[in-house]
Amino acid sequence: MGRAIHLLGAPRVERDGQPLPAPRGHKVWGLLAYLALCQAPVNRSHLATLLFEDADDPLGALRWNLSQLRRLIGDAGLGGDVLHIPRESTDFVDAAVILGGSWGEALRVPGLGHELLEGMNFPSSPSFEIWLATERRHLQGAAEGILREAALARLAVGAAAEAADLAGRLVRLNPLDENFQALLVRSLAAAGDGVGAARQAAACGDLFRRELGVAPGPALAAAISTVTATPTARPTTGRAAARAQIDAGEAAINAGALEAGLHCLRCAIVEADAIGDNTLRARARLALGGALVHAARGRDEEGATALHEALAVSQSESSPLAAAACRELGYVEFLRSRYERTLVWLRRAQTLAGDDRAEQTRIATVHGSALSDTAHYQEAIAVLRDASAAADSLGEAKQSAYALSMLGRALLLCGDHPGATAALDRSLALAQGIWTALVPWPQSLRAEIDLLHGDIDAAAERLEHAFALGCQLNDPCWEGIAARGLGRVAIARGDAQGATEVLVDAVARGSRLPDAYLWGKGYTLEVLCRLAVEQGLPQAAVWVEELHALAARSGMRELTVRAHLHSAALGHSASGKSARLLAEGIGSPVLLELTEGFARPSDDSLA
Repeated sequence: MGRAIHLLGAPRVERDGQPLPAPRGHKVWGLLAYLALCQAPVNRSHLATLLFEDADDPLGALRWNLSQLRRLIGDAGLGGDVLHIPRESTDFVDAAVILGGSWGEALRVPGLGHELLEGMNFPSSPSFEIWLATERRHLQGAAEGILREAALARLAVGAAAEAADLAGRLVRLNPLDENFQALLVRSLAAAGDGVGAARQAAACGDLFRRELGVAPGPALAAAISTVTATPTARPTTGRAAARAQIDAGEAAINAGALEAGLHCLRCAIVEADAIGDNTLRARARLALGGALVHAARGRDEEGATALHEALAVSQSESSPLAAAACRELGYVEFLRSRYERTLVWLRRAQTLAGDDRAEQTRIATVHGSALSDTAHYQEAIAVLRDASAAADSLGEAKQSAYALSMLGRALLLCGDHPGATAALDRSLALAQGIWTALVPWPQSLRAEIDLLHGDIDAAAERLEHAFALGCQLNDPCWEGIAARGLGRVAIARGDAQGATEVLVDAVARGSRLPDAYLWGKGYTLEVLCRLAVEQGLPQAAVWVEELHALAARSGMRELTVRAHLHSAALGHSASGKSARLLAEGIGSPVLLELTEGFARPSDDSLA
């Protein structure tokens, strides 16, 4: 290995495995971390504002630190007004591997689970301190995603003891995540340690009641006994029997008979395993995993185990089944806002799918949705428009409805109300005809446009229907999103107290299951924070910190900007500057207008 940059734990730069002499001062390391993790080149005035706002001569201080950095890593990318570290100039950056590498690569990173620039603080640069705290949370979340993915992959190939070790590391990093606790319990049970699994489940219950005041959900208890396929008696045998069980299972699930359908799919797995047909083995596991992710509530982790198994038994490098499994695993990561892992899975799915246009369209829809969640709006809009058009040309009405709903959301967040209205109206019309379960999502977003145009009664009517339907479907995500809108209706009608009660309930509804859509929770929590700050509620600071933690860990950039703005309104002036700097990187007209009052110092003031 040539040059390697280690930013996790105590930072260092190595050449051919040997550490180079460390530079003087923390700010050289801060400069290196910022440039290494930025997604685009950065101009000097931005860096001077961020890291050297306390200096008499910020640009002079930047020049001196850049000279120290050049001695450490070379001149490439560090000259001129716009600075960056070219990927080709460095063989290894540990944080980049955590964010974008495979789980196998990331597990070999020495600093996995350690803090970015561990032990370093920058009290004279408050804007940089805020950036660093945000990135530390983001990388911690990414490390957890790596360990979870690795544990599931080992569990899928029968290496349950290794899975339990990885899940144990995961729980030590974040013991209050119910999914992680359930994964550890499931791994212990699969490894034959039933006593250990029961003890872990009991200890988790005690911890949750003590720290959170609630008991864990049913997923934890189910993890002790749930396996992907319980051996069953085989009334018929052979490939035809396995295919029939898959068809019957999918038909039952589509008809709403979930448990009967899951039983058929588990029987299909047993049958396919018995005859040793890897294509059927993969297809049965893909069907089960997809059903658990999309049709069952609170069982995404069990579904992910089945999907990993489907991938493990699908031996072809261009298998459409493997592509679908990777795409579904990416979707699971998307729901839980582990967006780097989403993109890793989708890149793999794109390669496996080859020229399968229908699968590539499904992959693109998840990709565009993840880009929108993370406020890469222009790219998201382009990808989702193409996905919707492709779905239309293929006659995939459900796929088109979903892509249009996500396109409408991205346009709405960017302030393009006519474009958003057109996309959401078409999504809603398609969903009402063929996919009732999707209706509350575009309907709630469409009501947002009504509110922005002052039509409160129309918004209330849409939202009341969306909420009632979400409750009928027992879908916590749609309940939470619709209730968020109802909270906004109460605000528009001047009922701040009623709005607070509705929004607190909406946050709870939207996150009551361990596999709920986390962006939806953040989107709802942001309105609650805004109201709490405006009303001077005593819980405002707690809710703002919760929003910031959620957005920072996942990379939800717009919600991070909004959390900073709420912090600024509570008296943290550096948060306003941070909001403006991040908003400039996003480029959304809505966010730029919101942060206009926090414009950073002019270049003249830095001269």
